[in-house]
Amino acid sequence: MSSDPVRVASLGMGWWSDVLADAAARTPEIEIVKCFTRSQDKRDAFAEKYKCEVVASYDEILSDDSIQGIIITTPNPTHLETTRRAAEAGKHVFLDKPIANTIADAREITRIAENCGIILSVGYQRRRESHFKWIRDRIAEGAFGKMVQAEANISRDREGKFDLTSWRYTAQGMPGGVMLQIGVHYVDVLETILGRVVRVSGMASQLILPGDNPDVAGLLMKHENGAVSTLNAGYASASEYYLMNIYGKEMTAYYDLHNGLRTLKRYADEVVSVACEKNDTIAEELAEFAACIRGEATPTVDGQRATESLAVILAGITSVKEGRTVDVAEILA
Repeated sequence: MSSDPVRVASLGMGWWSDVLADAAARTPEIEIVKCFTRSQDKRDAFAEKYKCEVVASYDEILSDDSIQGIIITTPNPTHLETTRRAAEAGKHVFLDKPIANTIADAREITRIAENCGIILSVGYQRRRESHFKWIRDRIAEGAFGKMVQAEANISRDREGKFDLTSWRYTAQGMPGGVMLQIGVHYVDVLETILGRVVRVSGMASQLILPGDNPDVAGLLMKHENGAVSTLNAGYASASEYYLMNIYGKEMTAYYDLHNGLRTLKRYADEVVSVACEKNDTIAEELAEFAACIRGEATPTVDGQRATESLAVILAGITSVKEGRTVDVAEILA
């Protein structure tokens, strides 16, 4: 690898931009050198915290030939325009998930990136977690046998932490609410383990939090291999929690936030704990982005993959609205 870090700029200053900037500081492969957002106070604070140069416009970033890529954490509805401008300026793009709020925008983002010859990498860090990699490796080895089922939960307590002025908590800015904002992560993980989702049935409610979006939601999904999975996502639970149980004919894997990964084999009574070292998933995806820019790698999640993942969530949203099971192909048509 090159000894010099890839020079990038950060566009959009919210809480996730800080998470990404913290991760960038943990890898020598990438360096945030400039930042911009419309709020002067936010960009000044970000520049001070991360020791980068603050600029007064996006144009200043785009016209800087020394900047190779842009980390975009702007609101979902702006992803198309911010990515278009970056691509036309020859800047590679790391785009926070989801790729967009609509399939039309997602496809256009993907097309623009391809036509302009830039790297488009979409941030789906949870698929990189070591316990999920362990499961995928054992599946590839045949240890699980035929894959049959899975169940997952991704939930957080957002009571008292809700900002109704934030785009993240509005139906326009984040359609589907909690399912698009965090559920999409575990849709991605389930698809890496069981294969693509082909059919979705969804339900959602707004029970605790204010605003106009669901704070609890569930999807029942059928995968292309016939396996069935369930996913629940919530912002109304008592605490942060993650769960993923994967069932094969020969072995089952149980993962949850507090107990880690365990397995149970066919005909065995003993549940076996599996030690998986915690890895720095966000730093890894930024290091991969840098490697892609250098021509040393390709994005794990590109525009096409991110569009397919989005389609599963949109199928679930359509199912909730119309009270029917929805084929993902219908959303992609």
